[in-house]
Amino acid sequence: MRAKTPIPVEGLDRPVQGVLWMLAMTLSFTAVNVIVHWLGSDLPAAQTSFIRFLWGWIFVAPALWKITQSRFAPRIWALFGLRGVLQGIAVLMWFFAMARIPIADVTAIGYLNPIVVTIGGALLLGEGFAWRRGLAIGIAVIGALVILRPGVREIMPGHVAQLGAALFFGISYLVMKRLSGLAPASVIVAMMTVVVTLFLAPFAWLVWKPMTLSENLWLAATALFATLGHYCMTRAFACAPLTVTQPVVFLQLVWASTAGFLLFGEAVDPWVILGGAMIIGAISYMTWREAQIKRRATPAPVETKV
Repeated sequence: MRAKTPIPVEGLDRPVQGVLWMLAMTLSFTAVNVIVHWLGSDLPAAQTSFIRFLWGWIFVAPALWKITQSRFAPRIWALFGLRGVLQGIAVLMWFFAMARIPIADVTAIGYLNPIVVTIGGALLLGEGFAWRRGLAIGIAVIGALVILRPGVREIMPGHVAQLGAALFFGISYLVMKRLSGLAPASVIVAMMTVVVTLFLAPFAWLVWKPMTLSENLWLAATALFATLGHYCMTRAFACAPLTVTQPVVFLQLVWASTAGFLLFGEAVDPWVILGGAMIIGAISYMTWREAQIKRRATPAPVETKV
């Protein structure tokens, strides 16, 4: 007698919902970019980034209590610290860049984060590095050069800072990937918030300037929108595979270019759009290719005999 094939539980089979959640994510992160860009460079990057993460403690408060009840090994605490320091450096560079160069430039260069993760995964975590993945990385690097156009346009300190931010964000994500199998997601996020805040505190103290209530509240809004963005991204990943949701990320560059033009009078640079499209295309191809490989490696379900 053959048993009926079990009906699959609800999983990655809601592409429309996944796309909508990802769309909400792009709008949330664009709101963060717009606020930080609007605040400008009047306040030091160390101070604005510190205040943003200090506000973030409100959103991770429930997980902080869970941490006090946890008994992690010293190695895991060290990984928490390393991830927080790397994230803190990246955030500091990102705030510096966002206040000084067009929003679209920051957004497009930020798309390099997954490329850093891919290279780091191959070199540090022993993940595969097939020629197709290498080709996609090469296209993404060319996309970055299209955005920057060295020798054709002036490379500002903000561009260099954002390249550094992409590098450190990528390395931070590699450490987070290692932590994901050792601690709950809520604890990882909460510890990141705590360590980044503590890391930025002395830098903020050294350059501190008086702040208005309005500036404090706007930075609170960045913490809110950033938290909302991460929540929407998590929901998107739970609804649909990355091959469906990843291309939607390109809309963030569209929103950023539109906001830069309408709110700040920044010209829409077609080269930035093209370079960003090349990077996202390369990332989407790598995502699709890895999904294909996993599908081939996973044996088809068979009916069991009773």
